[in-house]
Amino acid sequence: MGDEAISTDPRAYTPPLGKAWLTPLYDRAIGLFTRERRWRDALVREARIEPGDRVLDVGCGTGSLLYELMVNCPQAELTGVDPDPVSLAIAKRKMGPAEPLIRWHEGFLDSLVLEGWRSPNKVVSSLVLHQVPKNVKRAILQQMYAILESGGEVLIADYMRQDSRLMRMLFRASVQQLDGVEDTQPNAEGVIESHLTELFDHAERLDVFHTPTGAISLWRATKKG
Repeated sequence: MGDEAISTDPRAYTPPLGKAWLTPLYDRAIGLFTRERRWRDALVREARIEPGDRVLDVGCGTGSLLYELMVNCPQAELTGVDPDPVSLAIAKRKMGPAEPLIRWHEGFLDSLVLEGWRSPNKVVSSLVLHQVPKNVKRAILQQMYAILESGGEVLIADYMRQDSRLMRMLFRASVQQLDGVEDTQPNAEGVIESHLTELFDHAERLDVFHTPTGAISLWRATKKG
């Protein structure tokens, strides 16, 4: 492992907290304001990672989810994909001596070339889709479906439909102030749920977590074998 592809892709992306200078504060902010431990533990538990699984983390950011997956099952093959070099540098430091065991791809998902790797049988993503433009949200989910092995599954934890007035208010006052309204509003209106049910062979919401920054939903979607 340890293979690393460096991207020269000029496309813009939104840093983890909306502004590049806030990236070093990301882990602390997420821990304080999103009930991170609850939804991240639930995602890891629902992923049911086993030795030999090939797991792709789309938008791995500072590597918190990858780290938990690695601790949960060191025998799994893990790949982290993210276009932000600052976030990836934090992620690699977080892995410590295990860093070379992770495959890293600095770039967008559509620039990932497997080159002899087997397709992942599990794809995970957390707090990514709310930050990208509306048309890109669907494109990323289509790319996840395309790269996923038949019979595999996707698990996503993200800000999705904000069902209650309180959650909408909190989401507006926090996430939308940092990441902007244009990219985040479709999530609040339920576009990710619609895409998942349209694109995958089966999709279901596993849980929803009410946080000081809005509701974070956990979904599983599967691709027929």
